[in-house]
Amino acid sequence: MTKNHHYDTIIIGGGITATALFFTLAKYTNLNRVAMFEKYSDIATLNSHESSNSQTLHCGDIETNYTLEKAKEVKKAASMLDNYTKLYNLRDRVIFKFNKMALAVGDQEISYMKNRFEEFKNLYPYMEYWTKEQLAEIEPQLVNQREENISAMGARDSYCAINYSEVAKSFVKNAKDLKDNFDVYLNEEVINIEKKGNLYVITTLHDTYFANFVVVNAGAHSMLFAHKLGYAKELSCIPIGGSFYYTKEKVINSKIYTVQNPKLPFAAVHGDPDISNGLVRFGPTALVLPKLERYKHNHFIEFLQSLSPDTNTLKVFYDLLVDDDIRNYMAKNFLYEVPGIRRRLFAKEIQKIIPSMRSDDIEFAENVGGLRPQIIDKVQKKLIFSDGKITTNEPILFNVTPSPGATSCLKSAMLDSKLITKFLDKKFDEKRFNKELVTKNQEELEVA
Repeated sequence: MTKNHHYDTIIIGGGITATALFFTLAKYTNLNRVAMFEKYSDIATLNSHESSNSQTLHCGDIETNYTLEKAKEVKKAASMLDNYTKLYNLRDRVIFKFNKMALAVGDQEISYMKNRFEEFKNLYPYMEYWTKEQLAEIEPQLVNQREENISAMGARDSYCAINYSEVAKSFVKNAKDLKDNFDVYLNEEVINIEKKGNLYVITTLHDTYFANFVVVNAGAHSMLFAHKLGYAKELSCIPIGGSFYYTKEKVINSKIYTVQNPKLPFAAVHGDPDISNGLVRFGPTALVLPKLERYKHNHFIEFLQSLSPDTNTLKVFYDLLVDDDIRNYMAKNFLYEVPGIRRRLFAKEIQKIIPSMRSDDIEFAENVGGLRPQIIDKVQKKLIFSDGKITTNEPILFNVTPSPGATSCLKSAMLDSKLITKFLDKKFDEKRFNKELVTKNQEELEVA
């Protein structure tokens, strides 16, 4: 065994969740040798890249698909990342201020939003309730050419827009500044993981490495690796691709989310000022894609291996398709991808937010959007919307899809660090982690 190829922990993947763990192990544990393998030439080039997601720090305040209990969890996870940006002076460098709101359209949604505001206002004391008249001042395009009544719950000047790829790169830099033997291997694709005795043997395209503990943070590929190693056979993975549309003019200056249909499994359309180019993005769409990475050449066989289709998987699909709302939603989202008709159809979707929007005002955002591996529990025959963490009784774990996305990267890193250090008889400085990164007593995130 080559000594410098033996690590306490090896992390497979280089996105926001992987890099958050890399940083957490460097700063808050006494592990001395950790390696991270990324198969592409840079950190965070896939779903964590700024073009692949909505660039939102999800706090649970404007996401109407969260219950109060779920929102408390989401808020705590978001506070960790928010506090990290303060700790390392990243405010206004990787995270930026915008107004944000959850928009209610029509009397039924307004009634719902009023009740939701009353239920959630103690958890988010910075949130305000805005009438149509107030919204006309905050975002005039919301009321221009609109007949129906609207309202919203929202916050002004909130640090809610975030560049996750830059955060990921800061995690790596700060980790390497702390410890010498925290190594990052780029352009190094892992092709096999094998357990031999007390060690895991990691085979890449170029070399062989050894680890006492392995964490696979590789999106849909995490499920693929788990299945190859005999784990999580009761779970299946279906990749959902999301696309976006850009407006030709900057029509809004706020993050504007809409009320989620509780029957639909994916996010309702929202508008986001893009921090990369100054434009405004609307989306995402939601489309099942037979591949494990968006805009990359993948082998179809890998999709089938991660899906692991059987009668239980088909039963989940059947249950989705027999529901009128879900079936129509899936059909519409397919049409939103079809050139020639997609702009006209999606403009109607945006009109719930901006009534004056026309097809000539938007353009399809080419090569923008990511892919979310959605987990199916084949035993319970339903979609799973939890953290997507597969633990075992061995020194290996798999993170398939964190919830809510990149926001929960440090929460995931904390949980993984506890498990790793316990298994390896090392120490995790939870007291210091909490002091620096956890907002005590669920205080509100800073908005000014």
